Formats: sequence, C-alpha cells, structure tokens
Amino acid sequence: MNIIVCIKQVPDTTEVKIDPKTNRLIREGVPSIMNHDDKTALEVALQLKEKNNAKVHVLTMGPPQAEEVLTEALSMGADEACLLCDKAFAGSDTWATANALAAAIKTIEYDILLFGRQAIDGDTAQVGPQTAENLKLPQITYAQKIEIGGNKVKVERELEDGYEIVESNLPCLITVIKEAAIPRYPNLDGIDKAFQKEIKKITAKDINIDEKLIGLLSSPTRVKKVFSPSAKGQGTMLQGSLKDIAKELIKTLKEKEIIQKFD
Repeated sequence: MNIIVCIKQVPDTTEVKIDPKTNRLIREGVPSIMNHDDKTALEVALQLKEKNNAKVHVLTMGPPQAEEVLTEALSMGADEACLLCDKAFAGSDTWATANALAAAIKTIEYDILLFGRQAIDGDTAQVGPQTAENLKLPQITYAQKIEIGGNKVKVERELEDGYEIVESNLPCLITVIKEAAIPRYPNLDGIDKAFQKEIKKITAKDINIDEKLIGLLSSPTRVKKVFSPSAKGQGTMLQGSLKDIAKELIKTLKEKEIIQKFD
C-alpha cells in the first residue's frame, strides 16, 4: 500500500507581521513550520503504515527552503519525499496549486492521498478537494479516524454536532483534522536517516503540465489587500425601558447606515 501525504511549509503565525505601508505580510526573518493539520495527516499516515505495512511518500510545492519540512517529515518516519519547485509555480492560488499537485501525483503510485484540512496561512480548505476533483477521485473531508480494510477505507468524519461514518473504495483522497492524532517527535535515529535520504526535485516540465494552469497569471484569485483589523472601540450601554432601548438602538443603527432609514 502506498500513501501520499501533501504538506505545506507556512509562516509561524505567532510571528507574522503586516507592513502598515504596503499592507503585505513581512516574511523576512519569519520562521517557517510544517502546517499543523498537514503534520497531523502525516502522523495518521505513519500509523496506517505501521498497521498495514504501507509506504509513505510526502510531497510539497514551494521554494527550495521547503526542503526543511520534507526533511522533518522524513525524520518522523516518511519513506520518500518530493519537492515540486519551479519559478513557474510562483504565485499560484489554490486552483493552480491543485493543478500542479494533481499532475505531480499522477507520476507516483498511490492508494490513499492525505491532506491536512487547511493551511494556517490561507484557511481556505480548498486544495485537497480541488486536487481530488482534478484526479477524479472520491474524497472524504474532516476525517478524525481512518481504518483500512482490503480495498476499502472507513472514515469517521467530524460534523458540527457529532460525526458520521463514511466508506469509500480505494484510491481516494482524505483531508484530516488536527484532532485526529498527536504528531510524534522525531528520534535521533530518524533524524540521522532523514539527512541521508535524497529529496527528489520536480519541475513543471517533469510533470508535463500546461503552464497556463499554474502560476500567478493563471490564478483566478486576486488579493487586493491584506491588513490587520483595527481595534474596536468601547461598547455603548443603553439604559431605560425595553421600548426606549429598542428605539435608541434603531436610531443608532440608522445613523451608522447599518439598516435603511425608513419613514
């Protein structure tokens, strides 16, 4: 059995700052980490590996420094790692990223694809499902427990008010929530082996993808501005009877143009 886990290197959100003049993220000097949900997905993959004699392959798309999270994944127990790295991928939104990942995944043998639910730098939760659509695979999202039996997978899927059990044939794509597992720490032996393994680098030409499907110019999403919301002022307490409070509230909402001014 072969499991591919797609991971992402993201800025450590506790360190991210925004330039007040340009309204852009300040990335210089900001430490990068493996996305939390992706690390959980990797832990789930490693547990499945131990139970099902599987092979775990990790894949990421990013600049050369993204090798750091791949090395971390190898030190945790992943068997192989691949870096999708090319200037042609720069500026890709979720749609273009999913196109690139799907093209790369087609070059690797797999039974299950695991993604973290979402990345902490974008919080879109779109790349996993979009990749599944590109590969024409069944997808199960918000997984908190995964069991494999033969050519089928059973997933306990989180809902707002409980959970549901979903089954699917393999191959399929599953997105994992952070509550699914507690990621392990690499041991010294794992760290030593990780630095001895080669990380395969793949370019756009290697996956034979149309460059109209990747990169900034091909991305339909446009970010106009990034900013920190201004601090809210102190609230106003309304006094009097319920009728007086209601009248004052309606008056204030009209003045602030939150509701229309009806005669």
